[in-house]
Amino acid sequence: MSVAPDEALDLREETDTLQAPDTPWQVIVWNDPVNLMSYVTYVFRTYFGFGQEKAQKLMMAVHTEGKAVVFTGSREEAETHTNAMHGWGLWATFERAE
Repeated sequence: MSVAPDEALDLREETDTLQAPDTPWQVIVWNDPVNLMSYVTYVFRTYFGFGQEKAQKLMMAVHTEGKAVVFTGSREEAETHTNAMHGWGLWATFERAE
């Protein structure tokens, strides 16, 4: 059976799409020399709705390890949360979760 090159490309693209995992995205908040630890905790509690303990734990990871993953989910949500962190004055990025 012979398949035209254009048809083979179409089949390969369709197969790649079907086999590609739906990889979640994550939002990372990075340490910075500007924001107080209490403020970072406040942002995590206010924006994400985390309890005091979780917000404190994430803030300490940012402070001691230089970063913390604060959200994992869809790309659209990760982008929204990253922009929100910028609005609160925090340094944040998003990337595919490993």
